[in-house]
Formats: sequence, structure tokens, C-alpha cells
Amino acid sequence: MAADWKSFWDSAHSIYVNDHHKDVHYRTIAEQIAQFVPGPKARVLDYGCGEALHADLVAAVASEVALSDSADSVRAAMVQRFAGNPRIKVLSPHDVEGLPDRSFDLIVSNSVVQYLTMTELDHLLGLWRRLLASGGTLIVADVIPPDVGAISDVLALIRLAAQHGFLLAALGGLARTAVSPYRKLRSTLGIAQYTEADFLAKLAAAGYSAERLQRNLEHNPARMTFRARLA
Repeated sequence: MAADWKSFWDSAHSIYVNDHHKDVHYRTIAEQIAQFVPGPKARVLDYGCGEALHADLVAAVASEVALSDSADSVRAAMVQRFAGNPRIKVLSPHDVEGLPDRSFDLIVSNSVVQYLTMTELDHLLGLWRRLLASGGTLIVADVIPPDVGAISDVLALIRLAAQHGFLLAALGGLARTAVSPYRKLRSTLGIAQYTEADFLAKLAAAGYSAERLQRNLEHNPARMTFRARLA
């Protein structure tokens, strides 16, 4: 079993119940991110992007999209997938650290915060602040409140599956998840959870002016998405 979150995401996991689920997930995220792109000249960073299957939808409305993920195998697959798209580049977290100040007009980090320690989050908030252009926007999505647990995740997946036609696969996937490495790792390492007030305070302390958006970027409406700008 993977010993940490990085090695888990770099392994052959079964977070998605089937390929249709995975496609729906990444298409929905890309469509949501595209709505935040401020214009055709915008430079976008998707940090902790996962497989980003439909990043081309974001690239279609921006001038440059940088995809960064810590998993080596995920990055290798993205390099292959987007080799023919000059607007998309794939970066390691180390590559991102070396970028010049004010490199991006939009930075998005979706479903990442829950896997970070407090020290790691503080570092990334500082990094993103350095990389954000004047007038730029930071979107931090899928932040989990303390009162939102596994039942909320299950109901959100069932709603998504019913809407997109993979309900039977989702029910089978939920049974597998109960004994999966993800569940075991989550119980061992835990996940970070924040109240709305606490996360807004966290962003303010890092030098941002922020607000919680009415709609979460991901499919679970009980989780939170924040929009922040340089204070």
C-alpha cells in the first residue's frame, strides 16, 4: 500500500469507478476552470491538476496553460496527451518553484488542500502569491469543512452518477472504496479540514483578499471553493 498521498496518486488507484466517471470528472472541472479564465491572453496554472484529461478546453480560451502535478506517472501521461497543443505545458512542482514572479493571471488548485499539512499549505499560499500577476485570481477549490464526511461524499457521487449514467458502476465502486488503499490511507494520514472562517483567515494571513463562492468547483456542494486576489 502507498505510504503517503504522493505515492498513492502515482499508483494505479481506483478513485474513479470507470472511464466514463473519470471523463465526466475531468471534463466538468475543465469547464468550470474555463469560466474563470479572464481572457484569451490569460496565463493559467492548474496546480495539483491530476490527469487533466480535458485541459484543452481551458487552453482554448487562454494563451497558456501550465499543468502541474507531483505524480511522475501522471505528468508523463499528460506530456504525451498534449504533445500537439502548444498552449499546454506540463511542469513538476519543482519547475513551478523556479518560475518568475507574476507568471500567471489565474491559478487554480482543486481538491489539493485536504492532502496538505499546515506547513505545506502555508508554503503554497506564499508561492502562489508570488506567481500571481497584479489583478490575477487564485481559486482554491474542494476545501472540506469539519462537518462534512464520508456520507456527503457518497451522496454526491450517487447524484453525479445518476445524472451522467454510471449509477450501477458507482454503487459497485463505493463497495470497493470501503476496502481500498485510499480509505486506509485516509484513515491513517487523515485529511485537512477547515471552517469557512478559518480558511478565509488563512488566506488573509497569506496576503490575499478572499471570498467563498456560492458553488464548489467539484461535484460535492458541501465542500467549499474560495476566490482570492492579492490584498
